[in-house]
Amino acid sequence: MSISELVGRGRVVRVLHAGAPAWGWRVGDEILLDSGESIPEVEARYLAPAEPTKIIAVHLTYRSRVEEYGARIPPEPSYFLKPPSALNGHRGVVRRPAGTRFLNYEGELAVIVGRRMKGVGVEEALSYVAGYTCANDVGLHDFRHADRGSMLRVKGQDGFLPLGPEVVPASGFDPEDFVLRTYLNGEVVQEGGAGDLLFGVAYQLADLCRFITLEPGDVVLTGTPANSRPMQPGDVVEVEIEGIGRLSNTVEEWEADLSGPGERPEVSASTLHVALAIPEEEAESRVEEGVV
Repeated sequence: MSISELVGRGRVVRVLHAGAPAWGWRVGDEILLDSGESIPEVEARYLAPAEPTKIIAVHLTYRSRVEEYGARIPPEPSYFLKPPSALNGHRGVVRRPAGTRFLNYEGELAVIVGRRMKGVGVEEALSYVAGYTCANDVGLHDFRHADRGSMLRVKGQDGFLPLGPEVVPASGFDPEDFVLRTYLNGEVVQEGGAGDLLFGVAYQLADLCRFITLEPGDVVLTGTPANSRPMQPGDVVEVEIEGIGRLSNTVEEWEADLSGPGERPEVSASTLHVALAIPEEEAESRVEEGVV
């Protein structure tokens, strides 16, 4: 069954059942699976409610974030890719590798494409959307120096994209009128919405599909407002979008061996500038003085 057919039956979830992924719909305190079986919601092991061929994320799109960095307003949006192996689910664990410090949350609205998009204009773009869900575009900025703009180590690590808990049908959500909030241990740390977007959802989709064919199930992340900051092991981070729900994840320390080939974690000026939103001059000074 296609993603469009699934959301045509309501707000859809994806869970692990009998060792395999299964689609379903939350009904009260239970999840009704596509197979006809049901499981208690409290026992559900959620998976990301998407099976994308690709995940495309945007850089600066919220005015509040541009202002926070003291940056120039970009004339057009720019993008990067996250691999499907970065997907994570509601109530899943986000792992911070041992020896790193700057694992940031970024609450975002995620678009799930419903029909193949190629050369679709702004006016028609939203009609190609199957649904919307909450996202946390996690980034490990200790590798900011290593990626040279690609964002692969920073944003592409396993589990660095929680999505969920549900996909709301496109007909039941207005991407031109929404409010997003991120909570850290119960306190609001980010707040923004459609009115803060420099480039709306339809514009981003139309821009992307000029060059890249968007397939059913593909995920487009539409940006984060100001105040992305580092998380610590033990923290609970939640992304809530009115009309969709609240995505919840816990941060854990990961005793990973990063001693193999390749770049090592490093606290660079770029790390401090991006992870803490401090001015570049201050970040460079702190690195030079060893105050990191």
